[in-house]
Amino acid sequence: MTIEEASETYCIPIKILKEYEQMNLCGSVKKVMGKWQYGEQDLKRLSMIMTLHETGFSNKDIDEYMRLLFSGENEDNCLKMLSQKRKNTLDKIHFYEKQISNLDYLRHEIRQDMKGEK
Repeated sequence: MTIEEASETYCIPIKILKEYEQMNLCGSVKKVMGKWQYGEQDLKRLSMIMTLHETGFSNKDIDEYMRLLFSGENEDNCLKMLSQKRKNTLDKIHFYEKQISNLDYLRHEIRQDMKGEK
């Protein structure tokens, strides 16, 4: 599969695919007759990279995660990275829930004050 086909099939911008290639995250991607060719394993890796990106991993973190994962020796470190990202995400959710609660309280107070003025 060419870079164009991979981009279209998996809705990954060509710019992103080229960036991943430059970071050597695409594994066995080979250049054949002047065009990049993606195998099934490459597409699985790209899918994983996109998932990591969508969950808020930075390019540096993605690079570290992929290198750890494919070294085969550090799966525990991969799990630690995922657990830490999960914890950070939950912390953000709880922070935003508290903000929403405070906003709802303030809105309620304003409405109560408005009722009292009438």
